[in-house]
Amino acid sequence: KLKIYPPIKQILIQAKPNAKQNKIENISDQIYRVWLKAPAQKGKTNNLLIKLLVDYFNINPSQIELKIGKTGKTKVIILRSNHF
Repeated sequence: KLKIYPPIKQILIQAKPNAKQNKIENISDQIYRVWLKAPAQKGKTNNLLIKLLVDYFNINPSQIELKIGKTGKTKVIILRSNHF
């Protein structure tokens, strides 16, 4: 049986933890700067980032994959959705 996968969009995130507010800024089609109120410890920043991306792109958490940068401020995210 042929399995159909949704289109993929790869984006680069410049994360700014410990911010005063949660905010996403679209710099270009594939580059985003994200301010996160969560501290950069024990995955709190990544968990909040995924929640913000879910709302921003109107997709499910299962459609987001943190490919590179689990412990860094620069992250590569894979988004899977038919909305792109």
